[in-house]
Amino acid sequence: MFPDVVAVSPEPNHRLRLTFANGECRCFDMTPYLDYPVFRRLRNPGFFALARVDYGTVTWPGDIDIAPETLYDEGVPAR
Repeated sequence: MFPDVVAVSPEPNHRLRLTFANGECRCFDMTPYLDYPVFRRLRNPGFFALARVDYGTVTWPGDIDIAPETLYDEGVPAR
């Protein structure tokens, strides 16, 4: 079981700074996902900045979300 995301901060270059329920902070790069149809709208920096936490993961308007286990597994520890 993966910890829930409890805070998100969108950063430049399609990066997310994430805080998880276990206290860990990780950075996640969305760039590799932006070619998938569901994530194409996130190419727009203004839209990307609308990221929020909902139900333990990161979501955007229009029912766009990404699995918390992906965020945790592929995120790198924040400095």
